[in-house]
Amino acid sequence: MEYTTRMVHLLEALRRERNGAVADAMRFQGRPCGLNYGVSLPTVRALARAEGCDHGFARYLYEQDVRELKLAACTVADPAALDSAEAEFWGAGAVNSELAEELAFALLSRSPELDTICGSWVSGSSSLRRYAALMAAARAPRPRPEWLAAAVAAVGRNPGERLTLRATEALAEHLVRSGAATRDEIVAQFGKLGASPVAEALREEVSWRLDY
Repeated sequence: MEYTTRMVHLLEALRRERNGAVADAMRFQGRPCGLNYGVSLPTVRALARAEGCDHGFARYLYEQDVRELKLAACTVADPAALDSAEAEFWGAGAVNSELAEELAFALLSRSPELDTICGSWVSGSSSLRRYAALMAAARAPRPRPEWLAAAVAAVGRNPGERLTLRATEALAEHLVRSGAATRDEIVAQFGKLGASPVAEALREEVSWRLDY
């Protein structure tokens, strides 16, 4: 079945799940998509999984300016196809924090090239790509302590960037809980920020997460 026909069928299923109240209540950073049916993320994922893994179709969906199609694309895409060059296409389409999160959870975190992508995006100029890369690192099966050093450096360069701070907190927690780093190693990394408000915020939030 050609991509356009498959997309139409998927859109019909999504429209049946539309919820205008949810769409109106959504909060994220970045620009909204042209169309938003307010379909819940679990429902989008369930419908997307029914499409199977098809990277070409995923790219086609991701190019549409429809929230639910872009989100579905992240589930339909093949993580094995996401090398550094291919990641540029997906990074360019992550126009808001919701899409960046789904890109991180459904695709980036499962890519064999996550280390390379993370290094490039965290040090780059795009806050949304940085957020996506760090949130993917915070979900990776085998997180690397070096990613936290890069995250802390990014926080130092962008102290007012809430998304970077939030993702760094998540990554620090994941490193400790997975056994990839100790609390002392995390604290040592935060110490590179000096006695700053952002360093204190990181220490307090991560301590709360780990003690909870």
